Amino acid sequence: MLPCTGRIEEALVLQAFEGGADGVMVVGCLEGDCHYISGNLRARARVERVAQILEDTGLGRERVRMYNLSAGEGAKFAAYANEFSAHIEDLGQSPVNIARNNLTKPVLEEA
Repeated sequence: MLPCTGRIEEALVLQAFEGGADGVMVVGCLEGDCHYISGNLRARARVERVAQILEDTGLGRERVRMYNLSAGEGAKFAAYANEFSAHIEDLGQSPVNIARNNLTKPVLEEA
């Protein structure tokens, strides 16, 4: 948890994928309503850079998204979380996890 999404670094989001996340959702305050002036705009730019890195590496830019809402929009947050979760479920496991699972499968010897 960060005090402002403007503090999020690209490396932190990429570490989530390295750690096994199939998708990452970044949620910040409404644009124009950031307590830290433009933190959420910095975060949006960083999320876009991560999306480009994911695209360039073949993981797919659609595995990361940024949403903006106010703290009083709990139902909207739940709707975003459900929508993103369904979206990631439709995409399936990330190529990182597929490769990791293939490396850890035991090799069966032929009899």
